[in-house]
Amino acid sequence: MASVTLSLPAIATSSLSRPSLGSLSKPKPEIRPKPTPRPTPFPSHTLYKTPLRPLTHSPRNLRVTSQLRLPIISPDDHWGLWTALFATGAFGLWSEKTKIGGMVSAALVSTLVGLAASNVGIIPHEAGAYSVVLEFLLPLAIPLLLFRADLRSVASSTGTLLLLFLLGSVASMVGTLVAFLMVPMRSLGHDNWKIAAALMGSYIGGSVNYVAISEALGVSPSVLAAGVAADNVICALYFMVLFAFASKIPPEASPDDVSMKMESQIERKFPVLETATALATSFVICKASAYLTSLFGIQGGILPVITALVVILATLLPTYFAYLAPSGDTIALVLMQVFFAVLGASGSIWNVMITAPSIFVFALVQVTVHLAVVLGLGKLFHFDLKLLLLASNANIGGRTTAGGMATAKGWHSLVVPAILAGIFGVSIATFQSIGFGIIVLKHL
Repeated sequence: MASVTLSLPAIATSSLSRPSLGSLSKPKPEIRPKPTPRPTPFPSHTLYKTPLRPLTHSPRNLRVTSQLRLPIISPDDHWGLWTALFATGAFGLWSEKTKIGGMVSAALVSTLVGLAASNVGIIPHEAGAYSVVLEFLLPLAIPLLLFRADLRSVASSTGTLLLLFLLGSVASMVGTLVAFLMVPMRSLGHDNWKIAAALMGSYIGGSVNYVAISEALGVSPSVLAAGVAADNVICALYFMVLFAFASKIPPEASPDDVSMKMESQIERKFPVLETATALATSFVICKASAYLTSLFGIQGGILPVITALVVILATLLPTYFAYLAPSGDTIALVLMQVFFAVLGASGSIWNVMITAPSIFVFALVQVTVHLAVVLGLGKLFHFDLKLLLLASNANIGGRTTAGGMATAKGWHSLVVPAILAGIFGVSIATFQSIGFGIIVLKHL
């Protein structure tokens, strides 16, 4: 039987010390820090044994609370943004029931609220919803706003107030010329005369004309926004001065029934058919204006064409458009309040102070000269101060602020003439300001 021999490698025991051999036979226990037990939410058997740590010690909580982003309502939050815009417009309408809101009108309140909301970081300065308002809702509101723009009726109903309104329009032109010579706004480049013309249109007709002129002349968006913010601040100061002049003028004894006719029409409940017809008519006018603009290659957008077309139609067909005017006023009132909220939201006061402070100074000189010319010539020719203030208000603020001032001061016989004068201003301001800008301001 064969024998098997196994050969094993020899282990050098001299290379191992006794502690090493001992450690091989009996390993030394490793001392590790005792892990901290993870707290469980309200354990019933350890509630009084394990102290609860304060939540403020958690770095995760601190990190969450520090991630507040502005604006609070982002441009992509469409429902939130439209809610904010319509709520701002509704707040402006409600404010007219208060003493201060009744004096300055819902339009200015909505604009200032929108301006404040965007500058404190609640809503953004730019959003897609704003483009929808400016490209669709504003053109739709212009015909509804001008259904009463029968030029023959305006001339016969306003009387002396229309003459003083034309005086105020000339005063706005003089103020624009003086302000442009004093503050030429050279830092804006080619936008300097364009924004000057746009502000002039705003101080003859209103904010609708400001946007229409800016679109027609191609004002850059940053300058347009800076002009909006400057205009809002200047208008707020202007109305404080205007009501200071009117503080000593007493109200009329009693409201005239004829003067309150328009207010009673606005306050009554409108039939659905009239409202739908007014809205459809406005759509037809906007579509026709867009077609004519494209057909003849008219530069500057469709807003001037819409204005001209509706004024012509309202003058040629006064009965039809007077029938639709009450319903048109209601729809236009809501749409314009949203527009005023957008107009305020797109204006950045910080942008004015940093990029274009000259616009603020320009507008200040412009309005100051306007008011000085109106009051100076009015005193020279012995016009009634009440009529002068309303005419100036119709120029600078528009029909809503002029009618609101007449109502708040108790000058009931002048409510309708003030509104009609403001409508006339909206009808002429775009064309007058564009012509003045191209012929005069562009070459200074």
